[in-house]
Amino acid sequence: MKRRNRGFCIGLALMMMLTVSGCGKDAETTTAFTTGTTAASTTGTTAAATTGTTAASTTGTTAAVTTGTTAAAATEAKEPYVKEEPDEYMKYPTDSEYHLVWEENFDYEDAKLSDTDWVYEVHKKGWVNRELQAYRDSEEYAFVKNGELVIRPVKEVDEDGNVNYYSGRVNTNSRHDFTYGRIEAKIKVPSGKGFLPAFWMMPTETARYGSWPRCGEIDIMEVVSNDPTREYGSLHFGNPHTQRQGSVSNGSDYSQEYHVFAIEWEPGLIRWYVDGEAFYETGDWFTAPSEGAEEAPYPAPFNQPFHIILNVAVGGDWPGDPDPDQVFDEKTCMYVDYVRVYQKDSYDENVKKPEKEMHMKDADSSGNFVNNGDFAAPENLNDDQDWKYQNLNKGVGEAEIKDDQITITMENEGTETYSIQLVQGGLPLEKGQKYKFSFEACADDARSMITAITGPDVSYLRYLEDSTLELKKDWDSYSFEFEMKEESDDNGRIEFDLGKQQSTAAVHIRNVRLEKAK
Repeated sequence: MKRRNRGFCIGLALMMMLTVSGCGKDAETTTAFTTGTTAASTTGTTAAATTGTTAASTTGTTAAVTTGTTAAAATEAKEPYVKEEPDEYMKYPTDSEYHLVWEENFDYEDAKLSDTDWVYEVHKKGWVNRELQAYRDSEEYAFVKNGELVIRPVKEVDEDGNVNYYSGRVNTNSRHDFTYGRIEAKIKVPSGKGFLPAFWMMPTETARYGSWPRCGEIDIMEVVSNDPTREYGSLHFGNPHTQRQGSVSNGSDYSQEYHVFAIEWEPGLIRWYVDGEAFYETGDWFTAPSEGAEEAPYPAPFNQPFHIILNVAVGGDWPGDPDPDQVFDEKTCMYVDYVRVYQKDSYDENVKKPEKEMHMKDADSSGNFVNNGDFAAPENLNDDQDWKYQNLNKGVGEAEIKDDQITITMENEGTETYSIQLVQGGLPLEKGQKYKFSFEACADDARSMITAITGPDVSYLRYLEDSTLELKKDWDSYSFEFEMKEESDDNGRIEFDLGKQQSTAAVHIRNVRLEKAK
């Protein structure tokens, strides 16, 4: 998850509910999802973790597979639930060395999840990423229905008109923990605006390498509900925080039907799959106890037991907040048909860290590293190729390339400076090299704009610090020089941020250049 990111605190503010919108119901009505048991009280703490023996991974040895142990949590046995159309084992994985070590088919009577296998997490609103939901220990928000796990975000409005959001987040921490293997789930994600469903993994013990991000994080599936046709797979690790991410859009709408999301995790390599098709892989990671300190032996931190997490976040930095009229119903729930883990008999951890391959692209004949910097050619502004325009966090606008310039018009400036944003990544920045960044800009009415050059793979580190510019109605030229003092980066990014500037006046930009300074 993208966390994604900052300080952590735990707790829950309990609030009285007046009106509710939820999965399977209309506002002002009771829920159509009957979970089969009385809702458990919210405790504010997670269930005590009972761990079995976990094989510690040792670099340079052949590691025994950690299959995860089942905690001795006492729960009442549940009657088997027979699905109307029992799911057949799919064709994955194709590698005959894999064998099934754990599965959860949710095929028991409608109920709260078994605490033998699952822990309900409790976190308050804003715990991470400025998300709007609180997570509660309650089957109202995560429960089994018709042989599936349902994670259900809910909107509540109190008698004073205050809006609160609640959702479910469950994990297998110390119930089922795994080091390496193929981890997969068959999932249908929510539709609507402002939801971030996730299937991901975190270390069972963070003390080994330190707190996040040093401990590592594996995001198997994230789909921003605003665009349910694109799936993201990511790693977070290191100090400073570093990210590796791939994505795929294969023509499917992941909110309309079920898909199998998976990783194959081996020492020194992790691959991401959708429906058996690989779309991203990386072995490029590290961790260190502090910035600049000696790195832990590779393949740390991804050589320790991780547990599985399933949740639906509401709002926050990435998806933005739901619209006020967003309906919360069965379409805004996440459905999980099964979770399965396969492993090989053993894994050889005697692997070497791959040499980082830098793909430093060449400048054009004029020395410019920016593609289509003169906006002479039309292009798709919604993809990751060359220029990309994006609306985030309630920003509403659009961009058009015409007459050798790009024009950005806005209806709503959003809640963040990056809510209206134009970017271009893939820019080569060599350590010790001096660069000149220049462009021309104007606006329909006087207003401000922020620009910077960043490193999205290293927590958006500012190579050229944010500069606030005062734009006029007439074209003006802007120029900056800076030295690349950080490690070389083949994915530097130009940013133009137009959100939260107390103006929705249209902005025009042309003749963007990034070149080596003379």
